[in-house]
Formats: sequence, C-alpha cells, structure tokens
Amino acid sequence: MAYGDEDVSSGSADGANTMDGHNKRPSGTPAGSGRKRGRKATGDAIVDAMLEIAAASKLRAAAIMKSEDQFSISKCIKVLDEMQGVDPQVYFFALDMFENPNARETFISLMSERRLPWLQGKYSASSK
Repeated sequence: MAYGDEDVSSGSADGANTMDGHNKRPSGTPAGSGRKRGRKATGDAIVDAMLEIAAASKLRAAAIMKSEDQFSISKCIKVLDEMQGVDPQVYFFALDMFENPNARETFISLMSERRLPWLQGKYSASSK
C-alpha cells in the first residue's frame, strides 16, 4: 500500500502534472515566453535581411538606370548632331542603329574622331 500512496501523492517531481495526465505550467511562468522571444528575434532577423535585400535591389536598379542614361538614344543623337561632315544617309542610318543598345554603347564609347568612320563602315556594310 505504501507504493500506491506514493504514486498518487507525488504525481511528478515538480507538481506540474494534474490527475488527468495533462501538463500545466506553474502560474508564475507565462506559457511559451521563451519561444516568443526566440520567434521575435528570428522574425526581426528575417525583416532585417529583407530590408537589406530591398536596399541592394534599389542600388542595383539605380546603377542600371545610370548606365542606360549614359548610353541613351537622346545622348547618342546629341553626339551625332554635334559631329561634322555626317552625310544625311549615314545620319538616318545611325538613328536606326541607335535602337540597338550595344550599338549605342559602342558609339558613345568610341573616341570622337573614330565615331564617323565607324558609322560610315556600318552604313557601307549594310548597303551591300
């Protein structure tokens, strides 16, 4: 009988079990408080990482826009208009070429004295 009395009276070492076998926390400790702090810290880390990704994306977009502005069609036309000795057929051919981003970048990147011969060569090659 001593064995039976011991089993009923103790329940568990800390008294957290009830008679029906369900666990209950002592009233001084809020349920899941450690988990909430861990989840909040993890959530904050995720938010911080997402903000960093967004900032990097904005910087990349700004760099792309700057690059596109550097080789824009309007800039190419401005440079073309400032050039001397451009034949009207070569001029209008150049306008069509400026539809191609690679052609715009090449045109702007060339030294000024090489632009007209490059355009004339492209025009000659296209008319053959």
